Amino acid sequence: MTTVTLRGVPINFPYEPYTIQKDYMEKVLDCLQNDTHGVLESPTGTGKTLSLLCSTLAWMQLKKAQIQAQRALQSEEALFLKQVNEQIEDVAGKSLNARSLSGLPRIIYASRTHSQLTQCMQEMKKTAYSHMKAVVLGSRDQMCIHPEVEKEDNRTFKMTMCELKRKTRSCKFFNKVESFKINPRVTNVNIMDIEDIVTLGKGCGFCPYYMSKELKEQSDIIFMPYNYLLDPSLRKSLNISLLNSVVILDEAHNVERICEESASLQIKSSDIALAIEEVTTTMKMMSEENLGFDDSPKDFDTEDLCILKEVFLNLEKEIDKIDLKGKSAGLTLDGTYIFNLLESAGIRPENFYSIVKLISNIVQFLATASDGLFVRKGNSLKLFEDIFTVVFSSLSKDYMEKVKKCYKVHIQEEEVKKKRADNWLSKMVTSRAGGKIINYWCFSPGFGMKLLLNQGIKCLILTSGTLAPLKPLISELEINVGVRLENPHIIGSDQICVRIIPAGPDSEPLNSNFQNRDNPKYINSLGMSILNITKMVPDGLLIFFPSYPIMLKCQQTWQQSGIWGSINNIKAIYVEPRDKNSFNTAMSDYYSKIKNPDCKGAIFMGVCRGKVSEGLDFVDANGRTVIITGLPFPPLKDPKIILKRQYLDRCNAENKEFLRGQEWYSLEASRAVNQAIGRVIRHKDDYGAILLLDNRFNGLSLKSQMSLWIRNHIKVVKNFGELLRELKLFFNAADVKFKPATRFDYSLQNSTLETASSSENLFPTGDVTIHKRNKPELQNGSKKIKLTVVPNSKQPAIVPLSSSTSTEYIIMVKKNLDGATFLEFKEALEAYRTFNSLNILLSSLDKIFRNKTHLKYLIPGLETYIKIDHKIEFSVYCQNNGLLS
Repeated sequence: MTTVTLRGVPINFPYEPYTIQKDYMEKVLDCLQNDTHGVLESPTGTGKTLSLLCSTLAWMQLKKAQIQAQRALQSEEALFLKQVNEQIEDVAGKSLNARSLSGLPRIIYASRTHSQLTQCMQEMKKTAYSHMKAVVLGSRDQMCIHPEVEKEDNRTFKMTMCELKRKTRSCKFFNKVESFKINPRVTNVNIMDIEDIVTLGKGCGFCPYYMSKELKEQSDIIFMPYNYLLDPSLRKSLNISLLNSVVILDEAHNVERICEESASLQIKSSDIALAIEEVTTTMKMMSEENLGFDDSPKDFDTEDLCILKEVFLNLEKEIDKIDLKGKSAGLTLDGTYIFNLLESAGIRPENFYSIVKLISNIVQFLATASDGLFVRKGNSLKLFEDIFTVVFSSLSKDYMEKVKKCYKVHIQEEEVKKKRADNWLSKMVTSRAGGKIINYWCFSPGFGMKLLLNQGIKCLILTSGTLAPLKPLISELEINVGVRLENPHIIGSDQICVRIIPAGPDSEPLNSNFQNRDNPKYINSLGMSILNITKMVPDGLLIFFPSYPIMLKCQQTWQQSGIWGSINNIKAIYVEPRDKNSFNTAMSDYYSKIKNPDCKGAIFMGVCRGKVSEGLDFVDANGRTVIITGLPFPPLKDPKIILKRQYLDRCNAENKEFLRGQEWYSLEASRAVNQAIGRVIRHKDDYGAILLLDNRFNGLSLKSQMSLWIRNHIKVVKNFGELLRELKLFFNAADVKFKPATRFDYSLQNSTLETASSSENLFPTGDVTIHKRNKPELQNGSKKIKLTVVPNSKQPAIVPLSSSTSTEYIIMVKKNLDGATFLEFKEALEAYRTFNSLNILLSSLDKIFRNKTHLKYLIPGLETYIKIDHKIEFSVYCQNNGLLS
């Protein structure tokens, strides 16, 4: 562990931080100390998350010391303590006012998905700040352990059931939260991710969902998905107080879209019909006798229900009046139209709250019938509760002006659906002809961001590997940013190969624009290009298409022509499925192929903005090459895209800091490409190739929108042969210089698929060379020897030490090594955990035990710390050093 002092704050870091990590941490501290907002970009693989956590938590420790000093000052006006407080204030920032002395600023760390948050919490566990309190907020889907509630698929009904059981104290798991929140089994765990709290909840019998809400009050840092923050209704339901909080939005490249979506809504004629039905159902339940319901007083009566039904009937009637004849693209109106529409139905600012409260009571009442005929109703009513809350989120004059400028109402026909059986009723339900959809779209991410900033936060930090260009992002979000950073990458030019390929091996131009994407010559040339690249590149190959339809079209065409089979014979192909279970299976099989030394790697095909391109980590052999087959522009004719472009053109006419509509449209595509590209280079010793198979990438504007860290490495190849020669030289050199870890990785079970076999070359011998380290090459009919570590049929077993636990092992090592050497040993282990590189660990062990051969017997005991994917190589190392019996 290394201590580095930046801006007066001592930061404990797992290793000596690199310059770009110090730069990043200084910018974070600048935001924290001066209560200013920051936008920080640092490429994936530069230790961004670790730097963010260590700098923020180090500052938090100082803030704690500051408050302790201030409390002491209140009790005794000692000159010494005044001086201490002044010194701390210099580096911790402004002191809190007297009203806030009872509590520290809270750190709220938000990212896109729970899997990303889990990775962040695992990083925190490795730092010197693992003693600080951290908890994650999740959904009932992830945390509920009640056997009746957790099996429900419908989230609305799951929430209603949970609320009902909680209020009636009929959930035994919730009832134990109060007593267990002070139990040592809970309080002794400092960092509690979803898996931790669910496991503990099941073991102790308390509700993980509500326990996490309790623990957040005592936590130094709270982790949550960023829609919990940006969606006002979610933020309210979770009771998230942001006053004096440091809000960190990691992976913030999607924050604009999330802000817009959280402030937008949609009303369908079919939803109104179902809401009317649900009110009618409730009226019947209250009027009929002997249905087994209790006689306890309700929070509403039949008259209330009649008024509410009249509201929905009026709303349905007003929407039916809208004439869309001759308007196939729909009808667009000013955003303020939504207020006129709702007022005509009897919903006004002065009575909307009572309507929302009534709907909430009805939804809870319907949940009490969960064992009867009317089971699981209230979903559509709950939808309108949220809709009315969004529309009337503020009534100020400034808000209404914003709505007029930033919102549009777009009305379109609702597709008539075939009859379907409603899950909760015996009769059939259908969308009637003439139904409409009312879209209430927000086009200003600054609208939603302002709602967040108005919560009294201390500072906001937006960070990601792909935020550039920063100026238009800051303009759209309408935040006053005092700190900015665009970090370079930590890797050298010999670790990355970025090429634009304008034409395929048959000289057919590669261009996936709308006019050309169905051209058989283009599709064939793209397939031939991928086939020949597949022969040249080692290990994992990621291929991203602009959209699912284009990927499907290519797949079908190549299967018919035989190109698909030829590619699959070299590397097994996996295609990104849309459902979660199939996706996890496909990823597991892909990883299994990569780590199988008898295979030549594998291919994973996905789409830009899909699961693979956004959130997965393809470190080392998992992703040596990424191919982008085209530019993922949003659909040009989509009404929402048209209106967004028009909105930006109006903003640009008033303020040149805003992008023009066409610039935004282009930037949407390049940002999605930047995200996909970021899957490959994941740490300082990683390397890979980025291949852009579309001649439009050669345009100046698109090059300028690529991430800063790859711009200087971009080169346009003259022909396809030049590409293959350069790939051969790049991978041969990188393999020798960086000596990647063996392909035993990722702790996933072996795939049951058959081993892929080789196919014959399209190019003459000598034009295509297979990567020597990982692929067998044919030379005079015989295979070259592989250099990868292959497990023998009998694997040497590491002889375990007599110590029964890892703690006892560390104590044994500490007793046998002097203080300085033990510190080196500990740092080597930390570096291995951080970089996931066995080579780093083994090199450090050689150095530590070079003159201590009598102590080498300690090395095999490290086996408990070695990750599954490295155990075989570690075993071979021990065997070669005579450490195995």
